[in-house]
Amino acid sequence: MKQWLYCVMAVLLAPPVGANEMPLNMTKGVTNISGQVYDLHMIILYICCAIGLVVFGIMIYSMIYHRKSKGAVAANFHESTKVEIAWTVIPFVILIGMAIPATKTLIAMEDPSDADLTIKITGSQWKWHYSYFNEDVEFYSILSTPRDQIEGGETKSDTYLLEVDKPLVLPLNRKVRFLMTSDDVIHSWWVPAFAVKKDANPGFINEAWTRIDKAGTYRGQCAELCGKDHGFMPIVVQALPEAEYDAWLLDQKQQASNAAEAAKAALSETLSKEELMATGEQIYLSTCAACHQPNGAGLPGVFPSLIGSPIIKGPINGHIDIVLNGKPGTAMQSFAKQLSAKDIAAVVTYERNAWGNNSGDVIQAVDVSNAANGGNADNSASAPQPMTSDSPMESVPTDVQQVVATVMPVDLTELTHEELMTEGLQVYTATCAACHQATGAGLPGAFPSLIGSPVIKGPVEQHINIVRNGKPGTAMQAFASSLSPRQMAAVITYERNAWGNNAGDTVQATDVNSYGQ
Repeated sequence: MKQWLYCVMAVLLAPPVGANEMPLNMTKGVTNISGQVYDLHMIILYICCAIGLVVFGIMIYSMIYHRKSKGAVAANFHESTKVEIAWTVIPFVILIGMAIPATKTLIAMEDPSDADLTIKITGSQWKWHYSYFNEDVEFYSILSTPRDQIEGGETKSDTYLLEVDKPLVLPLNRKVRFLMTSDDVIHSWWVPAFAVKKDANPGFINEAWTRIDKAGTYRGQCAELCGKDHGFMPIVVQALPEAEYDAWLLDQKQQASNAAEAAKAALSETLSKEELMATGEQIYLSTCAACHQPNGAGLPGVFPSLIGSPIIKGPINGHIDIVLNGKPGTAMQSFAKQLSAKDIAAVVTYERNAWGNNSGDVIQAVDVSNAANGGNADNSASAPQPMTSDSPMESVPTDVQQVVATVMPVDLTELTHEELMTEGLQVYTATCAACHQATGAGLPGAFPSLIGSPVIKGPVEQHINIVRNGKPGTAMQAFASSLSPRQMAAVITYERNAWGNNAGDTVQATDVNSYGQ
């Protein structure tokens, strides 16, 4: 009898001991929350297994010892108050026993307060954009698996479709808060090792957080069916010790400074057609080919062909504009913040001359800068137009803005109230609505409402200050380096008069430009 008892105990204790090593079981992860989720999973699993053993044990016992061949006679009875109480109370107690640890874990998972670092994650087809609040560091993370592997020309690596050109870098032992949104459709940021899986919805902000305990590289994927290349949208996170992370952050800021200098230098460069075509092909294959296909033929009914298309055969300015600003209502997104002026010049040159298009056009970085600032790119691409002081700064990438500031006066054109409101709506929708919502109502507990808020109803100078310089310790970032004085004036005018605020204030670019002087 003792031997049988020992065997039963061994059978019951063996699964918990080896559960973490089972290849098909949930992984334990590298964060405290992921450990709590794993423990909760195992507790619920054991409860379910125990219930199953009891229920099926009674069923098997009854079938064996109360079978007809043994002469068993079914009992004839009706209601039993004791049995009804028992089968009501016992499941209730079991559910309460399961709910208590589950509730504790869920509350902990949804508490991003007191974070040491806030990162905004924006999904788009099919890449992730990471922005480190109050650090002036942001970048796109794009699939880097070679196309030859995807097309079956090379042996697939161990990290096939789980590798990116630039991973998200996080520090150990610091609480990191994630703010997630989307530029187009619903995505889902999922890293199993962190027990973080949260939808990124266009026009809304979702929150999550993590604190990593172990250095290493962790991989995940978009867990929402977001389009034809859904499987090509991986997530790679590199967790570094705090000192190494701080060094990485300094390096990123230096790289951003170098990129600004390179963008400035690119405006005075004149590249040959061959150089532009070679660079443009690389950029096209890594950025555009997922939709328009490597041969430029597109996908009929979904993504247009670039072979002899009206955009390719039309004015250069229109071609540059659609690459810079995208096309609302379609899958064509804006690349103004994703590619430099030099890169856009190269890919436009490539598209206008590849696949038999042979337009002969050669576009330089200065042409892209002119077009971005409202200038007229020369359709012959041979005589770049000078920048003018009344060129608007709409949808200009940060690196181009920094360069433009050194070669042209700031646009301080005085606009009417109606013009400011129209432009302000555009800037607000593109820049502010992801956090404060399109209605200005914000997200209670995360982003304040702008309807009748103290900032909106307070002095204009205070409003200018918070838009220009942000607010330390909050998710409100500084826009002085990403919006022009005219854009800031427009969006401030809009916020102070939209949604029933009706302050009547009209803020001009000169007001923003002279602030603090």
